[in-house]
Amino acid sequence: MNDFYTIISGTNRAGSNTRKIAQHYCDLLEAKGIETRLVSLEGWKSVEKTPEYVQLEKEVLIPCRKFIFVAPEYNGSIPGVLKVMLDISDYKKVWWGKKALLTGVALGRSGNVRGMEHLTGILHFMKVVVHPNKLPISSVDKLLNGSGVIHDTGTLEAIKTQVDEFIAF
Repeated sequence: MNDFYTIISGTNRAGSNTRKIAQHYCDLLEAKGIETRLVSLEGWKSVEKTPEYVQLEKEVLIPCRKFIFVAPEYNGSIPGVLKVMLDISDYKKVWWGKKALLTGVALGRSGNVRGMEHLTGILHFMKVVVHPNKLPISSVDKLLNGSGVIHDTGTLEAIKTQVDEFIAF
């Protein structure tokens, strides 16, 4: 396995806040000297294992040992596109025995706490070790400036702490 982290932006919506938060994780890890891969599900429509997905598995998902999931709240859970991605993967090769960090994103006040619990259950089934510091980011639209950059110091510090813990995990 390679020493890079894969950050998964778990929505297929174009221009989402989820993608902006995922990019922040990439930037933070890169600043710490850790190579990253950002997997955005933006525009993804497939429910089948396409040749492009097989290539993604081979080049990014299978060689990776640590994943960061940034998952928005969709109807009290995770987006269907993220669940489909997990469902079509070769889970023993892609996920088995690896580690994950979870961040929930929501416009509301719960930060997708329930969705992170659903995702934790799915990942545990696939033998992924989930870091206990799951970060709910609530009112995400109020935490980003006009350029889509997080300006809230409390959120920035919480992400930094979470990432530092995950690096040591």
